[in-house]
Amino acid sequence: MPPPETDLAVLLATMHPVLQPGHFVFSALPDVPAEVQATLLQAAVSTVREAEGLSLVLPEDVARQHGLDARLRCAWITLTVHSDLQAVGLTAAVSTALAAAGIACNVVAGLRHDHLFVPADQASAALA
Repeated sequence: MPPPETDLAVLLATMHPVLQPGHFVFSALPDVPAEVQATLLQAAVSTVREAEGLSLVLPEDVARQHGLDARLRCAWITLTVHSDLQAVGLTAAVSTALAAAGIACNVVAGLRHDHLFVPADQASAALA
């Protein structure tokens, strides 16, 4: 894999958003037996440790199967450009464009790509 890109113009010109299959929700890791927590952690596509506890992004069916309080039914869009963690402006440019279209966006940065979680019913508009 080539080295990660930092130039914003190159990132924007070569970025290809890809819609991942399925729907996803945000939820908190519940106080349940360890084996259920392990199942949820394994199914999570992202986790964030907050002062109040661990937040999970889960496939919607997994959250519902375990009776979790699922918030914001989302589509998951991956920005398939190898962005450097120190690149400046990519998430700002994308979130500004989505905001102008009235689309909420929750961004999760991975080591290789940025991932957007947008309301499921606005996924097509987010990709336009």
